[in-house]
Amino acid sequence: MISVIIPTLNAETTLGETLGALVPAVVDGLVKEVIISDGGSTDDTEKIVDIAGATFLRGPRGRGCQIAAGVKVAKFPWLLVLHADTVLTPGWEREAAAFMERIEGGRRAPSAAAFRFALDDSGAMPRLLETLVAARCALLALPYGDQGLLLPAALCRDVGGFKPMPLMEDVEFVRRLGRRRVTMLRAEAVTSAERYRRSGYIARSLRNVFCLMLFFLRVPPHVIARVYGAA
Repeated sequence: MISVIIPTLNAETTLGETLGALVPAVVDGLVKEVIISDGGSTDDTEKIVDIAGATFLRGPRGRGCQIAAGVKVAKFPWLLVLHADTVLTPGWEREAAAFMERIEGGRRAPSAAAFRFALDDSGAMPRLLETLVAARCALLALPYGDQGLLLPAALCRDVGGFKPMPLMEDVEFVRRLGRRRVTMLRAEAVTSAERYRRSGYIARSLRNVFCLMLFFLRVPPHVIARVYGAA
């Protein structure tokens, strides 16, 4: 019932664990296909995809473009967009299935769901950042792409799909959904903290906030991508 779409770029160090967390849902028949939409990896990403038996697409670099390409070929009525360095915690599939059942049974209007943000690091700064992200999601209903996004394919089409942006495609898409069509699930999406460890938690967090500010000020996405370090 679910097509999982994962945009990748040189993701060999994290992709295996991300895919491994999907196995229980594959066994249960909840996840029917996994599409890896690659932006030109030069490492062993494609080899990992081949071993896992997932579908590998190669196209232009840029998360928005890559996600849109994956959505275009997805065959099933639900989509799960997931980052290649994000691992869903055990039991996520039961919560996802319950959410899907409510919508398919007509007990809830078509909407999207994201998971709770968590980092694979210890200490006070990771926990503080997790708390701040939880507050952002509670107040603004604004999850980021590293929290995953589960939604009906029909809803994705109805709101115009993912735009071909190098960055901020997640924020732009969720804003079009609107806060009433975004639900936060209890299961965690545990994301690699490597970027925070490398840049420093405070510096990386401030850069993220600055990029979000630039987005709301309508600065072109390719400029934001350079500030973020994605281009």
